[in-house]
Amino acid sequence: MAILVSTPRKLYLYNLFSEGRLNFDGQWLIDLLFRLILLFLYSWLILQLNSNWFYAKVKIPRVLKWTALVAINLFLLPITIGFWIMLYPLVVGMELTEENVEHSFVRYFILLVVLLFMARTLRLSKNQQESRLENERLKQQSLCSELQALKNQIDPHFLFNALNSLSSLVRDNEQARLFVKKLSFMYRYILQSSGRDLVTISEELKFLESYTYLIKARYRDRFSIVIEIDDSLLEESIPPLALQLLVENAVKHNEISDDHPLKVKIYGKEEKLFIQNRVRPRRMLEEGTGYGLSNLKKRYFLLKKQKIKVVHENDNFTIELPLQKTI
Repeated sequence: MAILVSTPRKLYLYNLFSEGRLNFDGQWLIDLLFRLILLFLYSWLILQLNSNWFYAKVKIPRVLKWTALVAINLFLLPITIGFWIMLYPLVVGMELTEENVEHSFVRYFILLVVLLFMARTLRLSKNQQESRLENERLKQQSLCSELQALKNQIDPHFLFNALNSLSSLVRDNEQARLFVKKLSFMYRYILQSSGRDLVTISEELKFLESYTYLIKARYRDRFSIVIEIDDSLLEESIPPLALQLLVENAVKHNEISDDHPLKVKIYGKEEKLFIQNRVRPRRMLEEGTGYGLSNLKKRYFLLKKQKIKVVHENDNFTIELPLQKTI
């Protein structure tokens, strides 16, 4: 762009040279190089501003962003021309004529318009490239998920038969038999809900009852759960295993001891479901992927178009699930 815009100047110098009227004292070369350098720097600045910097650094509403961008471009135009007028005599050693100043305004304004079109084209091209890369990344994730699902696939009948066999082996031990029964119910629920996007709170609570039984078998009186949900909310919908995941997070990340038992409270209020526990971080965290809550947030937004709210204050950790009727 710098070379293209300075073409009239080069043609003018060429005509002087062909007519034998060009002075070879080097002043003409300094004049041409100064014009090229300033035009190059201005072109680079406008392209970077309008295709990269402003999109990467500024996070404001679209209308305000475009208004600010136009204002900055219009502000840079007279600033650049002012530098040109001020520096030209110092660098080249000649004073600018009034005609040269007028031509500079026209030249830089036309250059600005062309650069804005180029910047917009570059931005659209970059957005398309980023979109293609994101689509490829999602495809790769999907393939990895399918592969992992195939690796983890086990015949459900085999597991059910194994659990039934185990139950018969421990029939004389009531606690062990009940433990196996709860585990069997959990596995059946997971299989049945895997093909559903949403389930009712009532269904989730039945599953959670079996899950908490297994947790209490390990921690006994050191773990407790309080559920206070009005009957009017029981038919509201949430993603499968949402409550279990949040209770599991509380168990994983908090100390559970005789001195500091863990109490999880689940209650409903104003068309919202709250899962709350007191924060007492474990010294040694149990192993986990670290993606449970993050994935639940994404699932919740995709399925219900609502956002989960996380509040950590006064040593209490609260998850807020907005609710809506099952369709």
